Amino acid sequence: MKSPDQTLNEFFPKYNPVIRAHKYTCVGLGMEVMKRLKVLETDFPGITKAMMLVSCDENIQDLIDYTTSSPGPQGFLIETEKDHVMMAIHVKIEGRSGVFLSDLGYHISRVVTVMADRCYPHTGWFTQSEEPHCRKEYNYQFNLQNSNYVEWHERETRGAKVIERLSLVYVARAYLSAVSVTEKRNLVWDLRSLLARDPKGRLTAGIYFPLKPKDQEFTMFFESTSGKQRKKLKFATFLELQKIPDEVVDEVEQCNDQLRLRDGELLSILKRLATILADEEYMAEVLSVNKKIVDLSSGK
Repeated sequence: MKSPDQTLNEFFPKYNPVIRAHKYTCVGLGMEVMKRLKVLETDFPGITKAMMLVSCDENIQDLIDYTTSSPGPQGFLIETEKDHVMMAIHVKIEGRSGVFLSDLGYHISRVVTVMADRCYPHTGWFTQSEEPHCRKEYNYQFNLQNSNYVEWHERETRGAKVIERLSLVYVARAYLSAVSVTEKRNLVWDLRSLLARDPKGRLTAGIYFPLKPKDQEFTMFFESTSGKQRKKLKFATFLELQKIPDEVVDEVEQCNDQLRLRDGELLSILKRLATILADEEYMAEVLSVNKKIVDLSSGK
């Protein structure tokens, strides 16, 4: 937006992403957990070298075709977004192969153990989150056709409706393009969020919104004295701080505190977002870049 001499379409391919402290996507979170776990080197010599970022392809359509076409994802590099990463450590327990997975990007509050024989201490199915309206359950297991991949199964239950998703984590080698590919791809992702969770990974407060060409709005949720609050607000409300209703300012401040931000920081973020999202020409460019990536990965 600060470069009037070039469009986002021209700027984006040349941009080198920066990992910003306290503003982490899954890439930054994976790097951060690897940095913090280095303190274990004294008790577990070699753990630092064993840790690596691994890539994940989400929403796999044809499991057998994907896992049997080649030993690794080489055949699918064009038709994949590589939009997620996590940290992995290969282990052997009395000769039995396995892998530890740490996925802070999806706010999983445990290290998942995946054993090739699916026996103890294999984690298996577990409840990732349980809300009154939605329960999410995850399961990780080595693919039987190709042990280079770990299958990540997700089961989402909303009332009587059950949705299942499948992703594949490539654990045979470290993923060396996390910043240049995954971090960069996520910059134009069309769903944005700023969230706080408790130590168990449960959502406590935050904002989230889809990117749209115009009429942008967001959902804000937080805990109040009368229970969990969920508000849908228009970004246009925040274009002029002096005109924001007092009750809205009070709710934003409650959410701000539960996000553990500095005083007034969330209000400032919403003001900046409102200014950016009001630029319909720029938003059209962002959505265009995102669509090109989606189309490329789907083979269109």
